[in-house]
Amino acid sequence: MFSLQLRSNAGLRPLEAWHAEEFAAHLDRAREHIRPWVGPAFVTDDIEGARATLRRYAERQAADGARIYGIWLDETLVGGVMFVDFDAALGSCEIGCWLEPAAEGHGLVTEACGALLDWAFATRGLHRAEWHCRADNERSSAVAQRLGMTLEGVRREAWPYGGARHDKQIWAVLAPEWSARR
Repeated sequence: MFSLQLRSNAGLRPLEAWHAEEFAAHLDRAREHIRPWVGPAFVTDDIEGARATLRRYAERQAADGARIYGIWLDETLVGGVMFVDFDAALGSCEIGCWLEPAAEGHGLVTEACGALLDWAFATRGLHRAEWHCRADNERSSAVAQRLGMTLEGVRREAWPYGGARHDKQIWAVLAPEWSARR
């Protein structure tokens, strides 16, 4: 099984359908905190919904598309990172993340996203990686900046949530830029 040690007490591993109960318990701790910032289909309310989300990602990964990975801190699932979109033929991907409140502020997402970018660029030969977030999500924008991404633009009122529409930022880094940083 693939596992990447992020630090002595934290690791990155594939998040698979057999993790559905653990994923559902994690979402119980994270749900209200992440709901404004992630897609509505991701924030499920029960074990079957969690299993369905993980199966969707498994099916997409089997087709060389999106992938999802969990971040475990002290052997507890506390969040994760994913390829929201992955298109080897186009040479591009979109990465995303989420964390429960107790895991924030430790640099786990930046480290885990760096591992995804290393793999996408060095192993798979992709050319471009994007990061999409609500413009008012300062924590997410800060991760994009720490990853060396450039803010390319804002899609006005492109993110519906809670009866309002929010602006969406598009950040990106190109393979040569990433290599120069590493």
